[in-house]
Amino acid sequence: MSDTIRTSAPASRRRSRAHGLTVAIAAVLCAVLLAACGSGGSGSFGSSGYGSIALQLSWIKNVEFAGEYFATEKGYYSAAGFSDVKLLAGGGQTGSVEAVVSGQATVGLSQSPATALSITQGAPLKIIGATYQKNPLCLLSLEDRTPIRTVADLRGKRIGVQAGANQQALEAFLRANGVSTSDVTIVPTQYDIAPLIRGDYDAHVSYVTNEPILAAHEGHQPVVLRLADNGLPLVGEALITTDQTIATKRDMLKAFLTAEIKGWTDAVRDPAQSARYAAEVYGKDQDLDVAEQTEEANAQNGLVLSPDVNENGLFTMTDELVDENIKALAAAGVDIRPEQLFDLSLLKEVYAENPSLVQQFDIPRT
Repeated sequence: MSDTIRTSAPASRRRSRAHGLTVAIAAVLCAVLLAACGSGGSGSFGSSGYGSIALQLSWIKNVEFAGEYFATEKGYYSAAGFSDVKLLAGGGQTGSVEAVVSGQATVGLSQSPATALSITQGAPLKIIGATYQKNPLCLLSLEDRTPIRTVADLRGKRIGVQAGANQQALEAFLRANGVSTSDVTIVPTQYDIAPLIRGDYDAHVSYVTNEPILAAHEGHQPVVLRLADNGLPLVGEALITTDQTIATKRDMLKAFLTAEIKGWTDAVRDPAQSARYAAEVYGKDQDLDVAEQTEEANAQNGLVLSPDVNENGLFTMTDELVDENIKALAAAGVDIRPEQLFDLSLLKEVYAENPSLVQQFDIPRT
């Protein structure tokens, strides 16, 4: 599902980037058939390295992808054997699931519900790691309007939600907490928080790293109810690839993951540079603000880092976290087994072979 600066300007952060359950399953299945005849991933692989591959991002090029920017700028991709890793901006008609299944991209960043749903419909995909250890979605309300601090506060309230993945996540969140959709009023909306500020509805489905910061910049005190802390602990920005790529290009994927780990290690340690890369280099056409992107980078660290990450490494998932995700997906109406959705063996091999990649980070309070 999956997606940062959401404003009414082009910088608007999505979440249609919202990742993917806007996935047209028929299109995905057609792409599956095409991919079965292809190479299992975009890019050419030379004898001296892995050549050029593409990574499908889940949204516009903002600070959300700081680790990828560092991996490019610091030469981690090239050191891993890639002549180029193309970062394909998201937010268009093609989602990460379609891009990876069709071979347009070798790896993609997607929300786990989008990937899980597609797998149950026949897409040959796996999640091989997760950038965010916590679901980034929340319900944003305003202290000076109708603050919603607990699930009990939801009854009788109006909730603005974007079609697709975010609406499915909201409905799953309500079910997980014993709240019926008839107990609230669902209001279709986009990603701009102007309707919330006007009072058109009481809560806005948001990314915790984005819209609350925008609301504060507009002079309002944000009130945040996190889905991750209330029955929907899904990982976010999951790295996905095809079964065929895992089977035939395992060493390439491990090299890619190694570069990603190094890039994100730098990114979480330097939010200010992350913001500059986003605003001044990769997203310079998005009219991003460095100061705001720095705030978002700091907030993002609260999703990327955890005690388990300090113990096991970036992108890893404990058995307990995998279990929680499977249960949360079931609450969302997607029944899938862990082995159908995840292949975390590549990450385990990467860290076993390179134990120094496991780093200790200062974990922000969230």
